[in-house]
Amino acid sequence: MQILLSNDDGVFAPGLDALYQCVRQSFDCVVVAPDRDRSGASSALTLDRPLRCTRQDNGFTSLNGTPTDCVHLALNGMLDSVPDMVISGINLGANLGDDVLYSGTVAAALEGRFLPRPALAISLCSRSTTHLETAVEVVKRMLATIDQLSMPARSILNVNIPDLPLEELKGVQLTRLGHRARAARPVKVTDPRGNEGYWISVVGKGEDAGEGTDFHAVQAGFVSVTPLQIDKTHYDAFSNVENWLGEVR
Repeated sequence: MQILLSNDDGVFAPGLDALYQCVRQSFDCVVVAPDRDRSGASSALTLDRPLRCTRQDNGFTSLNGTPTDCVHLALNGMLDSVPDMVISGINLGANLGDDVLYSGTVAAALEGRFLPRPALAISLCSRSTTHLETAVEVVKRMLATIDQLSMPARSILNVNIPDLPLEELKGVQLTRLGHRARAARPVKVTDPRGNEGYWISVVGKGEDAGEGTDFHAVQAGFVSVTPLQIDKTHYDAFSNVENWLGEVR
């Protein structure tokens, strides 16, 4: 089995290198990742310019585009053969709840939805590499039985790992996405020339973060594993919208 690795922290990120060193022990793997940090890029594709690849000294391929660009090109002709699955990460920073809407880490995994095996998006819930080896061990254990995993087509697993030493992990929990409160107000700034601008501020705290959510699992010391699907159709709203459309007609 061949595995494509990517991320949104950039081709030189320590989490990507740690993931590669882990996966290459048991699988054939190839790395295609952004040439710089593209956190928050979501599923953006670059359509206004050509994308260029650069082979790095460590054998990784960098691309001057988004995480989705990287996986899209890798699966659609850039590589000599099509990989069997995608793993995105190891991201430094959580991707919980509403974060999946913006996350380049999750987006890279989502772009692998057409492959035979479900993609994995792996995040360590810390900006530090102190417990990166914990995330590596979690990935290793998941891949040891990956051939036993059966999921519907176009599915991915969003995995969030607490920032803890391995021996302090409580286990693994199957979770649903929680929801964050509204983000903090943007921060208005003025540059030395008097031009005004804004910094996007911090994300909201967990609002729907009770038992069963990814927020709750990580807070309690468990690895959170949330199955995600592409279909965003709101089926529960059909009857109300159908009644409303009857009035519109």
